[in-house]
Amino acid sequence: MLQERSICNVADNSGAGRVMLFAVNGKNNTSSARIGTIVVGSVKKASPIGKVKKGQIVYGVIVRTRAKTQRKDGSSIKFSDNALVIINKANKEPIATRVFGPVARELRELGFNKIISLAEEVL
Repeated sequence: MLQERSICNVADNSGAGRVMLFAVNGKNNTSSARIGTIVVGSVKKASPIGKVKKGQIVYGVIVRTRAKTQRKDGSSIKFSDNALVIINKANKEPIATRVFGPVARELRELGFNKIISLAEEVL
């Protein structure tokens, strides 16, 4: 579970390396983000040749968390890092052309099919 001011790795080739979260969209009493949550953050580390620059405000969807995620079939999954994919605010499509590392299959149920199709591995 991620909260405000958490640092996430970026799992795509948009040019960003790390993003600090400062808003969790759709939060109610809990201010934590789980897999599939749309978040707003600031780019803290970026490549000089990329689509996003350091300090830019970006929207992203969480694709991996270190916290355990309980699935409907009773199993649970946790990843080795916290990661997100940067998306376009208007149509919720990724701005990158590749997604690195595994992503959770819960994204398919939430309608992020483009991220699933770009991912190397779906767990």
